[in-house]
Parts: sequence; C-alpha cells; structure tokens
Amino acid sequence: MKVLLIKDVKSLGKKGEVKEVKDGYGKNFLIGKGFARSATPEILEQHKQDELIVAENLEKEVNLLKDIAAKLDKAEIIITKKLGSNGHLFGSVTKEEIAVALLEQHNIEIDKKHINEKSAIKTVGEHDLDFKLGHGLHATLHVDVQGE
Repeated sequence: MKVLLIKDVKSLGKKGEVKEVKDGYGKNFLIGKGFARSATPEILEQHKQDELIVAENLEKEVNLLKDIAAKLDKAEIIITKKLGSNGHLFGSVTKEEIAVALLEQHNIEIDKKHINEKSAIKTVGEHDLDFKLGHGLHATLHVDVQGE
C-alpha cells in the first residue's frame, strides 16, 4: 500500500514523501492516527497543488520582507526622551518605542520582536539597530536619540 505522509514519522520518513508500507500498518496506524493519507492520484495531485501554493506564498513573503529591509536600511528615526539633571536618559529607549516611532515617522509597521538589540539604548546620540526579519534577512536602522 502506498501512503503520502502528512506528518513526519520517525522510523519511516518526512512529511510529503510517498512510501510503500504494509496494508495493516498503513490503514490502522498511519492513516488511523492521521500521519498519512492513502496515495491515490487525486490526493497526490492535491498535494502538488498545495505545495505550489505554499511556495508561492513563501516567495511573496520573502519579497515583502526584502522591500521592508530596503526601506529600513534607508530610514532614520528620531526619538525624543526626557533627560535627567546629569544628562542621562530617564530609563531607556524600548523596542516598543522604536516600533511606534518607525510607524509614525516612516509608515513602516514592524513587530518589536524583530528588533535584535541585546543592550538597551540608554544614552543620547546616534545608534544603529539590527533587525532580524526572518528567512535570513537582516536590516539596519539608524536611530537618533535626542534629549528634551
């Protein structure tokens, strides 16, 4: 019996592979537990169509992220924070504040989780932030922190 794996099966194979298995193992375990479907021509054709749709969506997502990365590399944002009497910031510039300023100043909406900054910005001046956008794409944003 031929089955199309719809989930990874440790001793058999990975998702999307077509495997030849014994009838009982295929019907009772793999299909019964939802790990596979019977490999009929209709199911195989549907699987190919689904893979094409997933690949197309992935390509669109990567192109969108490349556009965002290009915009971030050219952009510069200005954040104004209160200063203490010693000239240092009250608190630090948070990832949330950076995301909000980016949306307000350049109309680029990005999740704060994509900001890859290990140390907090606690000083006035210019800083370069790294953005990890996913799919191996990175961008750098220039941030100017000013005191008021």
